[in-house]
Amino acid sequence: MSAPETRLPAPAAPPPAHRPHIPAEQNLPEITVKAVLLGMALSVVLGAANAYLGLFAGMTVSASIPAAVISMAVLRLFRDSNILENNIVQTAASAGESLAAGVIFTIPALVLIGVWSGFGYWQTTLIAGTGGLVGVLFTIPLRRALIVDEPLRFPEGVATAEVLKVGESGGGVKILAWAGLLGAVFKLGTSGVKLWGEAVEGARRVGGSIAYLGTNVSPALVAVGYIVGLNIAVLMFLGGALNWWVAIPILAATQGIPAGVSPADHAWTLWSTQTRYLGVGAMVVGGLWALISLRRSLLSGIASGIAAYRRVRQGGGAALPRTERDTPIQWVGLALLVGLIPLFLIFWRQTDVVWLSLLMALIVVVAGFLFSAVAGYMAGLVGSSNNPISGVTIATILVSSLVLLALLGADSVIGPAAAIFIGATVCCAAAIAGDNMQDLKAGHLLGATPVRQQVMQFVGVIAAALVMAPILMLLLEAYGIGAPTATHPNPLPAPQATLMAAVASGVFGGGLPVGMVVLGGFVAALVIALDEGLKRRGSTFRAPVLAVAVGIYLPLELEVPILLGGLIAWAAGRFYTRSTLRGGHQDQAPIAEARSTGERNGLLFAAGLITGEALLGILLAIPIFAASRMGMAPEASRNILAFLGPEPWGGWGDLLGLVLLALVMVAIYRVAVGPLRR
Repeated sequence: MSAPETRLPAPAAPPPAHRPHIPAEQNLPEITVKAVLLGMALSVVLGAANAYLGLFAGMTVSASIPAAVISMAVLRLFRDSNILENNIVQTAASAGESLAAGVIFTIPALVLIGVWSGFGYWQTTLIAGTGGLVGVLFTIPLRRALIVDEPLRFPEGVATAEVLKVGESGGGVKILAWAGLLGAVFKLGTSGVKLWGEAVEGARRVGGSIAYLGTNVSPALVAVGYIVGLNIAVLMFLGGALNWWVAIPILAATQGIPAGVSPADHAWTLWSTQTRYLGVGAMVVGGLWALISLRRSLLSGIASGIAAYRRVRQGGGAALPRTERDTPIQWVGLALLVGLIPLFLIFWRQTDVVWLSLLMALIVVVAGFLFSAVAGYMAGLVGSSNNPISGVTIATILVSSLVLLALLGADSVIGPAAAIFIGATVCCAAAIAGDNMQDLKAGHLLGATPVRQQVMQFVGVIAAALVMAPILMLLLEAYGIGAPTATHPNPLPAPQATLMAAVASGVFGGGLPVGMVVLGGFVAALVIALDEGLKRRGSTFRAPVLAVAVGIYLPLELEVPILLGGLIAWAAGRFYTRSTLRGGHQDQAPIAEARSTGERNGLLFAAGLITGEALLGILLAIPIFAASRMGMAPEASRNILAFLGPEPWGGWGDLLGLVLLALVMVAIYRVAVGPLRR
């Protein structure tokens, strides 16, 4: 994906074409006590929900719009609330959910490779908090370059601003609440009472090979597909189909199926030990391609940020309009130096080598800034929900592992852990950077004060960092993370963290199936060539390589409901298109208004399904955790709420789950097209 041409820095004042919703001359209250408290609370809640979703599905979604809707509903109870105050709340809340993505993509890898037995509170908190703060700091000098000077879309930032502008009626809160309740009840039936299974799957021998088909029964995954849209959903499914319908059958036919092993079990064995590493190679190549394709824009963006700082120094910060005041650059540098101290101490405690800890901190600074810029730019192109954070993190861990391998040798015990520590910090920084740029774009359109938003980004990061360790520990104890075990036969897959662990350990231990990694890289190169061809033809359908790479890596059962969600979004769009065509040359304003409302309502309904299911998943972990701590057997503790026994209706339970999931899909569609039907 090549970047658009970057222009030279603009004057300090906003471009004439941009007229903020609240003019710079009007100074409304933004950071208030109620806004800070609500922002911190939403940061914790939405961060917890995204942590569960990421460990479960390998994807996270932006919480800016749900946070904005909730904020409007709560602050409307106060007479003196305003739109900029609502924007401050969603800024803090979305920082929390983004930090959760950076944490769950990487830090569980330390448990998976055996360096940690659990999630130590202060170590986890300091890595998450420091990485998040680094991400905030690195986006400050890039704000003008990527938001004011660069004509990027920032789709979620624009959407958030529009929701805040038109959301004074508060109708979106009801949609969000009902969807959240529906998602929670569905999760209770699946993982709590266990009236039906979490997935429906089957495999058969076909000749000497395997044919597999399966789907997860999760409204949250359908909602993810609805949010990312048909293009990304199709690419993810095609990646999964390439793995499960091409690679696995070929291996099964050439290697044979062991006697006494079911086809489904053998398919999962081939995926876990061999074919998922096709996704590793594809992600590495995709991450490197992202850097290569953005190199000119990154360099010019950095130059633009430096030039903007020089203009401020020459003209005086007080001469800037309120809507263009960033955190002073000298405070950014000082905060960065102070923030690296606890990071160095964590590295030193883990490695017990001073020079190595200093080197790790240096790599964090260089890679953190580079990948924060990449994440911010990519958020402007495709949105933070589609941001390829995992790809650039894998590239970071791979390069760090190779550097440490050259310095420490292949027999190093601390090498894999050191690479993951670096990757975890950089991943948190990149995740925060992409989301923060969306928030700053929304603020730019609304007329917010950038420095106040940046302060609330710090607040949101700190609030979420303080609760990440206990949330991860709760999920680890209740469900398990990574590979199935006798205690946790159906763990949270944590696909990205498992991938990070495999890359770091494989570089040092030689356990990577190199042939699969290389073949995956070749597949990625073909996808990149295809995408470049689609771009030259001006096609609306694109093929971003990291979407395919994630699809190759994830289990197919997760990608089927995501594809179904993408199809619902497409069908809703087609409904409005057909309505427009039927209208002919008549006034299309009512249809356009209905479409805008329907898109917002559908997005809120999908976000509610995700939030409700994820939060109940965390709540269900509490009784499971308590039962295991009281000495109850693992099987009994897992089924503590299943008063009828797990899946009491057998195959009829699977049918029930599929029927209920179909009804949820119908509900999403009807909500999305409802404004025009009325």
